[in-house]
Amino acid sequence: MARIKVHELRQKSKTDLLAQLKDLKAELALLRVAKVTGGAPNKLSKIKVVRLSIAQVLTVISQKQKAALREAYTKKKFLPLDLRPKKTRAIRRRLTKHQASLKTEREKKREMYFPLRKYAIKV
Repeated sequence: MARIKVHELRQKSKTDLLAQLKDLKAELALLRVAKVTGGAPNKLSKIKVVRLSIAQVLTVISQKQKAALREAYTKKKFLPLDLRPKKTRAIRRRLTKHQASLKTEREKKREMYFPLRKYAIKV
């Protein structure tokens, strides 16, 4: 079996992907049996290709699933934790831009009653 191209995998449906995954796992099991029984060298080198293909199929499945979840949660008030941006813990805890820009009543009064004075300088 030749290497699988990921762009071809992305166009397949989930059922096709799961079927292909099942076939690849069966093939890997046969190759492992051949390895134990002392099979041909070309079969031994094929194990790496099949494992890589299994990883690619699983990756595409999870990416499709995550994309579908993102689509489902657009325009919702809250996002599940795994769909939120990771960033760093400190950044996530930080005040939002809106919260940081808010002023207390005292600050508002102080700015209103004591505005910053403007001076014109003669040259």
